[in-house]
Amino acid sequence: MGLFSSINIASSGMSAERLRTDVIADNMANVNTTRTSDGGPYRRSRVIFKPRVEQAYWRSPFLPDGMDNGIGKGVRVAEIQKDDAPARMVHNPTHPDAIKTGEWEGYVAMPNVDIITEMTDLIAAARAYEANASVVEGSKTMFLKALDIGSRI
Repeated sequence: MGLFSSINIASSGMSAERLRTDVIADNMANVNTTRTSDGGPYRRSRVIFKPRVEQAYWRSPFLPDGMDNGIGKGVRVAEIQKDDAPARMVHNPTHPDAIKTGEWEGYVAMPNVDIITEMTDLIAAARAYEANASVVEGSKTMFLKALDIGSRI
């Protein structure tokens, strides 16, 4: 494990959480979008994370540093999925996208975005980002202390 491994791992988490925040913001911005280029209402997006290394982490205290299979090496965004939950149907016969005939006449298909869920996800993403930033700051502090100790010898 190298000197900057903890910073690299935490920075991968920060990058992933920043993208997650962007996707959440996009969902919130489109909460009332009833017409998209794909046709129909906007569909909520969600970010799927995966570890950068698929192997499980193990490390023996009896082996030298180069003899383990490494540390998880962080996280990556595997994909951004569209949520396939059904659209909310809202009765609004005056809306330009209201259904004109049939069982759902006068209803509008609204996006499957729930503001409360998005706000909860946004808070979780912000906390995860802050935790990773704390790891970077802690690593930096340890490096500076090590340099300070080395300069006294």
